[in-house]
Amino acid sequence: MKRSKMSTCVLSAMVALSVAAGSAIGQAATREEVAAVHVAAAADFQYWNADSPTLKKITQFVKDAADPTSANFIPAANRIAVFDMDGTFYCETAPLYFQETMFLYRALEDKDYQPDKKMAAFAAKVQPKIMNKTGLTPAENKQLVAYLTKAYQGMTPEEYRAYVRKFMQTNETGLTNLKRGEAFYLPMVEIISYLTNNGFTVYIDSACGSDTTRELVEGVIPIPPDRIIASDFVYTTTKMGKDQPDGHFYDRHQEKVVISGARLIENGQSAKIFSILKQIGKKPVLAFGNSMGDSGMFEYVLQDNRYNSAAFCVLCDDTERELGNTAKADKMKKTAMQRGWNTISMRDEFKTIYGDKVRREMLH
Repeated sequence: MKRSKMSTCVLSAMVALSVAAGSAIGQAATREEVAAVHVAAAADFQYWNADSPTLKKITQFVKDAADPTSANFIPAANRIAVFDMDGTFYCETAPLYFQETMFLYRALEDKDYQPDKKMAAFAAKVQPKIMNKTGLTPAENKQLVAYLTKAYQGMTPEEYRAYVRKFMQTNETGLTNLKRGEAFYLPMVEIISYLTNNGFTVYIDSACGSDTTRELVEGVIPIPPDRIIASDFVYTTTKMGKDQPDGHFYDRHQEKVVISGARLIENGQSAKIFSILKQIGKKPVLAFGNSMGDSGMFEYVLQDNRYNSAAFCVLCDDTERELGNTAKADKMKKTAMQRGWNTISMRDEFKTIYGDKVRREMLH
């Protein structure tokens, strides 16, 4: 299919989305450097400002939880923390979530993929809205979620994860010197490391797709695949549903497991609570998120908890080192104060976010 000149020109503004070998080298903390983050004691934190109220609260929480003489002692088996991913410890604003941005690339720029006419037209329609952050209609949002799987229909899980790895090599939009696979908030990675090194079992509870989430964090964040709770692809096999009079039994020599193209089974909002119930089986004592999509998770952790519990909300208030939105951050802070959630100011509490060479840039 011939792509429109307008679509190509607009997409070129996405700061070198090309995955060609000559693309710019990211100058943020590399994935290897992120993986090397290790915080065992309160004195080990490097990426938080010394006067951070969040750091004081978390280190005190951990100290109490591990002290059998403390009124806030929590047995190790019940020291469970849950983290949202996008906007909590990974970038969600360049210009949108990783999966959605990857779909735009798939539909409009990937020369090895030929989308159907409806998909291409939809991508061309919503792409300027996503880039300009003017917001999609409810119907457009619904269609976008549907295309997040339809665009990869027929791929095996391994092929899809290879595609994610390929897209991870592209540069973030609107931030200098940062590849998509490097876009982790270093201070929050320290919190995850600190908790895991102090007897906490940490889970990711994300609305992002499970295979996408696992590929992004593998080898970087110290959370094993079976502790990643996320939206699910619907899989099928290449012979499923075909005429098989004796029933269907998977045959590795004749078929493969592939993405069906059916809509994601979403793990957002209140579904995050149900995922905790089904996949963890215990109520966490700590929850970290960044939006109203995490409010159910926050409230569930705080409600009737037999142990000391806390919720922390990351505010997108940094407009120099990140693509922040102060109006959104102020609104979220007000809600957090009303609900009894702690807030984390990226602007005031993070010494760095991705590394000192990453800054917001103006697109031309």
